Amino acid sequence: MAFEVGAVPFNPDGWGPPDATTTITNTSSLPLNVPFAPFSRAEKLGRIADWTRNNPNAGRPNAGKNASDSVFDFTADDSFPAAGGAGDEDFRLVDGKLPTRPKFGPKWRFNQHRPQLPQRRDEEVEAKKREAEKERARRDRLYNLNRSNQNQQRREAAAFKSSVDIQPEWNMLDQIPFSTFSKLSFAAPEPEDLLLCGGLEFYDRTYDRVTPKSERRLERFKNRNFFKVTTTDDPVIRRLANEDKATVFATDSILATLMCAPRSVYSWDIVVQRVGNKLFFDKRDGSQLDLLSVHETSQEPLPEAKDDINSAYSLSVEAAYINQNFSQQVLIRDGKKVTFDEPNPFASEGEEVASVGYRYRRWKLDNEMYLVARCEVQSVAEVNNQRSFMTLNALNEFDPKYSGLDWRQKLETQRGAVLATELKNNANKLAKWTAQALLGSADMMKLGYVSRVHPRDHFNHVILAVVGYKPRDFAAQINLNTSNMWGIVKSIVDLCMKLNEGKYVLVKDPSKPQVRIYEVPVDAFENDYVEEPLPEDEQAQPPAEGVENGEANGIANDVEDKAVEAALA
Repeated sequence: MAFEVGAVPFNPDGWGPPDATTTITNTSSLPLNVPFAPFSRAEKLGRIADWTRNNPNAGRPNAGKNASDSVFDFTADDSFPAAGGAGDEDFRLVDGKLPTRPKFGPKWRFNQHRPQLPQRRDEEVEAKKREAEKERARRDRLYNLNRSNQNQQRREAAAFKSSVDIQPEWNMLDQIPFSTFSKLSFAAPEPEDLLLCGGLEFYDRTYDRVTPKSERRLERFKNRNFFKVTTTDDPVIRRLANEDKATVFATDSILATLMCAPRSVYSWDIVVQRVGNKLFFDKRDGSQLDLLSVHETSQEPLPEAKDDINSAYSLSVEAAYINQNFSQQVLIRDGKKVTFDEPNPFASEGEEVASVGYRYRRWKLDNEMYLVARCEVQSVAEVNNQRSFMTLNALNEFDPKYSGLDWRQKLETQRGAVLATELKNNANKLAKWTAQALLGSADMMKLGYVSRVHPRDHFNHVILAVVGYKPRDFAAQINLNTSNMWGIVKSIVDLCMKLNEGKYVLVKDPSKPQVRIYEVPVDAFENDYVEEPLPEDEQAQPPAEGVENGEANGIANDVEDKAVEAALA
């Protein structure tokens, strides 16, 4: 079959097809599928021109990915105009590929719809800044409030535990909120000394010059015995009760606990025994009253784990250990003593005891009721040939991050700030020490600042400073009202005197500021019986001569010191 070549129009004016103005008579002889743009033979051609729509990529999400998607459009730019007549001015060559996107996401999308803010004046800018600061302050207040509430909840879960297990058979008689204590007042008359026992060593004034730069290592006095004897186990109080010297009997630590009850946070308990017309305020064996609270009134919670060296219980044992050793180290140990009418009523003959003086004092509460209390002083000093009694107590620093102040840096320059911080964190303990000094009519109360050698070493300590205060001046400084203190004691005594004969217990509520009174069985808190006989070597030995029953159960210093060391280990 012969091959026919179609008619090719001749362009006498140059290369390529003739202009559109040239008349072509035989249109059927024109070549078909002739591209209007240069191309390479290696390219794969799809459609060359789209005559049906203006946007060839509409509805095609993958359009423009291949080279074959290059199309001709009538609405594109003038980058490749085709030569033609008047009807070809809308013919454009376009590329259907989408614009190149950045590698890590289309950042341009975040700016394309952002409204442009108008230029503000200076007053508007300042107003905006003030509003922003107010909003920030409001958020800070809410954050601190929530944080304090969380700390309070943690403290309630960790430290707010009842000091005694309330038994189901106990009968609650009354509960007294602390708010009623603030309105009480009673002007107690001056006390009279019935008897003085024990012996006191003189205070070493060189400790008044101790500074953090000339600190003293805290010594241990394992050979000296300390006694924490409750009221009914005191032979002198028993003798005074038999002589009808008073109707109410207590110790200074128990009275101080009652007097400062509104400042307490941790739970405590006091046993009340009504025998005939007499009233005895006692503490249980192993009671929390023998220990010293640490950070009781602080807002920062202590660790919850009991075996942690910074837990509430561990710090209480450590504080009691520090307080005993400090009261003996700041004395002149040359053998000179001030002895009183009778020796220490709790010590055996030849036993080395701590320097302590017991003053059995009597207060008149009304025409028919007197109160006798055993008060303690730890030292004596001579001023102008006159003897003055002293109480010795020690504050302890365990970790500066809990108090916010480093004693080694602040005691010399900002001692007032350190004391103010301790008054905030240990308000109840300092108030009880002040009350005990007032009950014993001490002329001076010495406060020692004792810190750990290292925050993680809870067994080695140093004395950084010793400061003295007059009890009445210090009581006024910490807002401790003596009339209110005695008003609290008088109201509790009047309430207990209305009870029937028997045994009762006053318990500070572990989570609320109130005191509850329970009626308990007569044999409650007594552990002097066993269900089966023990071997002879394990049986309890009889008390030594001159020591009442119950005093040999751990009140001697060697046993107590071993227990302290075991707890601190």
